[in-house]
Amino acid sequence: MIGGGKTIGVIMIVAGIAIGLVAALFFSSGVVSGRATTSAMILGFGLVFIFVVLPLVGVGGFMFVKGRQEAAAFAEVEKEKRVLNMVLAQGQVRVAEVALELNATRDQVKGWIYDLVGKGLFTGYINWDEGILYSRQASELGTNKCPNCGGQLELAGKGVVGCPYCGTEIFLS
Repeated sequence: MIGGGKTIGVIMIVAGIAIGLVAALFFSSGVVSGRATTSAMILGFGLVFIFVVLPLVGVGGFMFVKGRQEAAAFAEVEKEKRVLNMVLAQGQVRVAEVALELNATRDQVKGWIYDLVGKGLFTGYINWDEGILYSRQASELGTNKCPNCGGQLELAGKGVVGCPYCGTEIFLS
């Protein structure tokens, strides 16, 4: 379960606080009824607090934070997956349409595209002037001619070849 650490973390924090309150009530009732001294109450509550309450609340807090981070990372992966599915299903898609559908900025979409290329999950090219992302097999793209203008391509980065004439970037895996 993605983000399950959040739920477990909250449960542990609530359990720790509940145990602390029950211990405080238990030791206080012993002092009030005369069955225990104040020093015994402080010692008992201190031991319960140090060895039970603090570890539960601390580990629960850690798990809650890690669960939130995991859920946020999973949401990013889901958006990348949606970008990939959109372009593979349609063959070409406008970057503006992707951004609008995913409620994202153009820069976020650009980051997701580069991440997919870096992971070797996407090959194709993008014309940034027109804002259109094309899905193509690497074997169909060729390696030295731009599919947009026919110009000579230059290496632009890992898995990315760029056209210096029209600005098109070709993604190879």
